[in-house]
Amino acid sequence: MENIRYDLITALPEIVVLSMAMLILLADLFLKQTNRIAIYALAQLALLVAAFITFSTHTPSIGYGFTGAFVDDAMADVLKLMIYLGTSLIFIYTRQYIQLRNMFRGEFYALVLFSVVGMMIMVSGQSMLTLYIGLELLSLSLYALVALDRDNARATEAAMKYFVLGALASGMLLYGMSMIYGMTGSLNIADINNALMSGANIHSVLILGLVFVVAGLAFKLGAVPFQMWVPDVYEGSPTAVTMLISSVPKLAAFAFIMRLLVQGLPTLAVDWQQMLMIMAVLSIIIGNVTAIAQTNLKRMLAYSTISHVGFVLFGLMSASINGYASALFYIASYVLMTLAGFGIILLLSRKGFEAEQLDDLKGLNQRSPWIAFLMLIVMFSMAGVPPTLGFYAKFTVLQAALQAGYLWLVVFAVLMAVIGAFYYLRVIKLMYFDEPIDHHPIQAPFDMRVTLSVNACALLVLGLMPQGLMSLCGYAIFKSLN
Repeated sequence: MENIRYDLITALPEIVVLSMAMLILLADLFLKQTNRIAIYALAQLALLVAAFITFSTHTPSIGYGFTGAFVDDAMADVLKLMIYLGTSLIFIYTRQYIQLRNMFRGEFYALVLFSVVGMMIMVSGQSMLTLYIGLELLSLSLYALVALDRDNARATEAAMKYFVLGALASGMLLYGMSMIYGMTGSLNIADINNALMSGANIHSVLILGLVFVVAGLAFKLGAVPFQMWVPDVYEGSPTAVTMLISSVPKLAAFAFIMRLLVQGLPTLAVDWQQMLMIMAVLSIIIGNVTAIAQTNLKRMLAYSTISHVGFVLFGLMSASINGYASALFYIASYVLMTLAGFGIILLLSRKGFEAEQLDDLKGLNQRSPWIAFLMLIVMFSMAGVPPTLGFYAKFTVLQAALQAGYLWLVVFAVLMAVIGAFYYLRVIKLMYFDEPIDHHPIQAPFDMRVTLSVNACALLVLGLMPQGLMSLCGYAIFKSLN
């Protein structure tokens, strides 16, 4: 009985969010359209309560639940708090957008919360089975969200592509896990590590399983050569859903890699380091070069995401605590940048109009100098221009790679970052030096304007004072791996 109680306490934040998602589905059946703002309030309340529980129950020690399949450590708590914050911002930014497109329904908020539960399970997974269940809960929720606007043919097409390719990636991941299980005799991450450390033969089947696992994870991250779904899904999905797909799930994917590769398969580090290195180089090349040719803003940001994933992999392939901390710092920075960028796109959209083309940003400084300034900060941060957060994030991952002895890769990454700056600076040129083609007034709720301003300005403030966030990331990694 005591074990059951401890298990429930360990997973209490997940239980709260899951219960609230089901409550929202029930409440939606009885609420009138005019009262559906209550659903939004319930969704935000779920995140607030979960954040309070996660923060108040945090201890530096590591706790296990559900016979070792679920872990509560510093990395899990820090990543969960980041997921709550990111999702809360998504709810604020998307509220007006989905109201104007008849998507302001309980299903939207319930599916987002289900995806949050999936991410939380991935973050705390200490068994391959737990990790896979969390991943599938996240993936299925995202497939449904992409297709939520049933009257949108582009969204339906994007959902079908996402589902088919996602199912293929999940199959590859599961097949790789089955090979690892077959060679080690356990699903538990710690037991897998112990089996390999105790002198178990590194059989070719184990390496093949690792290849399948890395391929499946690369798809979820959107790394080359498994990036083919990213541009089509980003462009075809409703912008509110694109904002979700492009941001907080990357935190869960990072946790998946840390749990399975770093904690479970450190014996095979030499093998997965080489795979990550190849994917990092290809992602930075293809992401940056292809983004230059784009005229669709969402598609440009999709290729930008692929490039950012390459930089994250630079930190991970360093295979050091500093490298892992810098990778987490980069992903946290990327999430803040992406949310601010898509928040501005949502701000410029209105009923019957999607601000999706680069031309839609022309003359933005004449229409709204403040919004143009916020977008300027976001673009500078994504390009890695000092003193923004994006610059420091790139600096930390490249420093970790340099310490690991990858000098030529660091030089290459710097050159590609310079090339990649072109398409970000093009956006700034359109905003400040071109005449506007859209003269409609920009209307948005007060809370959205304030939150977006704080979000974008945080990219500047954290760039000038990054020590707090960097220390938090270092604490999360150090406590979890030691």
